[in-house]
Amino acid sequence: MNLLSKLLPPSNVELGVPAQNKREALERAGALFEHSQGIAAAKVLDCLMAREQLGSTGLGKGVAIPHGRLRGLKQAAAAILRLEHPIFFESPDGLPVQLLIVLLVPEQATQQHLQVLSELAQMLSDTSLREQMLTASQPAMVFEKVIAWEPIRPAA
Repeated sequence: MNLLSKLLPPSNVELGVPAQNKREALERAGALFEHSQGIAAAKVLDCLMAREQLGSTGLGKGVAIPHGRLRGLKQAAAAILRLEHPIFFESPDGLPVQLLIVLLVPEQATQQHLQVLSELAQMLSDTSLREQMLTASQPAMVFEKVIAWEPIRPAA
């Protein structure tokens, strides 16, 4: 089992999200967390935008991992948004982003945050999985692919 599968409810996978820019995409993420977890959308947006000010969370190859620590959050939460049209996200490869995996963690959850981000980077470097996430026709299909993915863990 991967770490993302513990943080991602099926209702937090949304495809065809209309967004013209980074802010609109992150606003939609905020609305999704507000609806599914009861976290104020404005708090989510502020948290994610503050992190983006430090440097873009665009990874390249059409993917970004907007993330942040949120005061008062009890447990980490995740969402996957696939945008209707790719948007500029200041990714290192200069390519626009269409797939966002959004991660919120409690303010003090440093180690958990780093572990999940590390695993997400590994997950999104899996070309086959990334392509399936970008082309799946239903949110449930994306959710199932993510849940089924197994990370490569170092031998103990």
